[in-house]
Amino acid sequence: MDSFNNLLLAISILLVLSILASKVTGRLGVPTLLIFLGIGMLAGSDGIGGIYFDDAAITQNVGIIALIYILFSGGLDTNWNKVKPIFWQGFSLATLGVFITAIVVGIFVHKILNFTLFEGILVGSIVASTDAAAVFSIMRSQKVQLSGQIRETIELESGSNDPMSVFLTIALLRLVKEPDAGMMDLIILFVQQMGLGGVGGFLFGKVSIFLINKIKLQYEGLYPVLTITIALLSYSLTSYIGGNGFLAVYLTGLILSDKDFIHKKSLIRLHDGVSWLMQIIMFLLLGLLVFPKQLLSVVWIGIVLSVILIFIARPLSVYISLAFAKLNFKEKAMISWVGLRGSVPIILATFPKQAGIEKADLIFNLVFFIVITSILFQGTLLPAVAKFFKVIEKDSNQQPKIIPFQPEEIGKTDNDLVTVTLSKESKLIGKQIVEVGLPEGALIVLLTRGEEYVVPRGATQLMENDIILILAGRKLLPKIHEIMKV
Repeated sequence: MDSFNNLLLAISILLVLSILASKVTGRLGVPTLLIFLGIGMLAGSDGIGGIYFDDAAITQNVGIIALIYILFSGGLDTNWNKVKPIFWQGFSLATLGVFITAIVVGIFVHKILNFTLFEGILVGSIVASTDAAAVFSIMRSQKVQLSGQIRETIELESGSNDPMSVFLTIALLRLVKEPDAGMMDLIILFVQQMGLGGVGGFLFGKVSIFLINKIKLQYEGLYPVLTITIALLSYSLTSYIGGNGFLAVYLTGLILSDKDFIHKKSLIRLHDGVSWLMQIIMFLLLGLLVFPKQLLSVVWIGIVLSVILIFIARPLSVYISLAFAKLNFKEKAMISWVGLRGSVPIILATFPKQAGIEKADLIFNLVFFIVITSILFQGTLLPAVAKFFKVIEKDSNQQPKIIPFQPEEIGKTDNDLVTVTLSKESKLIGKQIVEVGLPEGALIVLLTRGEEYVVPRGATQLMENDIILILAGRKLLPKIHEIMKV
């Protein structure tokens, strides 16, 4: 019992230290990822904590669970209306871009180190995906707002390129262990993984919206449990049938983000918190897993590979993937620079350990060093590079103006307040507000029921004689009248 209590105490202290440290580092513009890793390394066997941890299996399993909820939250946080115009740009970077990065880095690893070509491309596949959390934490702390389509492209790429990197890593592990494996088998595996992953994510997203809105749970506290289960089920069931579970869980979150469902805002906030918890736990565990003294042996080769990744592989992948995109040279250069590496490459670096690859320890240490170098070098210089390329949104550092709302000014705008009373013949009686289907730009701001004022929520059920106050643009009024049957 004492040992279990000691474990809980150690975990609690590490979590608190990580949270407190993130506040300090945010002001300094240092990615919180580095701090979480650093605290884990300090607590490890080579640090002051002296905690010996060398279990790649536990790390990999925890990493998979963490990645499920990080990707699900990433999908929920993505604004589909913003990324829709640049979908093919993000998709190209997340697939073709990852593939090009893996090949270029792999060739250099093969030539520089005593690695076979497949082993080299395995290393390239592991470090091929980028990390959105590292990029946006720096931009927020430095108050840097990238202009044009750059931010949306980076957001979509970073949120969706992990599945491709995971697939390539698994495929190359198979080639390393079975060099005679047929290329056609890998092509079939790719189509199967991505196809089933895409279909699984789409179906889970659609079913999840219907389930959340229709199930009408008695206790509100069960809705977070439901969405947590949905994410886990989306990954595990898709993986069970041979699809890419990571792609499925991201698409499930993305489809949910585009639709209205009960408690949407609170559930998004909850999953953002779960995502942060997963990241902290994952980074601390990865910090414990690494032995800092072993990193000294890969410093020089790690620096060389980092330079190749940052200045050769990443730019090539961006310019080729975005060859037909309506972005100028400077915008593509900026997208190239913000290709920071994060937790996923380190998680994937545990796969060779689990697979029993001969050079697994060297691969893990190289990947760990490359990630740290990428965050330190690219992350620290990100604001300066954005200014150099002149891709910062004008007035992005100014505080937004807060203008008090005056009801009498409604008539001076294109908006109107519409009052609707539900008669006993209304088809909306018994429905929840989320099911009404108001057009985008229309908002129910107040609901009067007898002498009671009700703050409208997605789960609020409409009743006979309810008086509904709707704020909407004048062009939407005919559509609203049709829906409300008034």
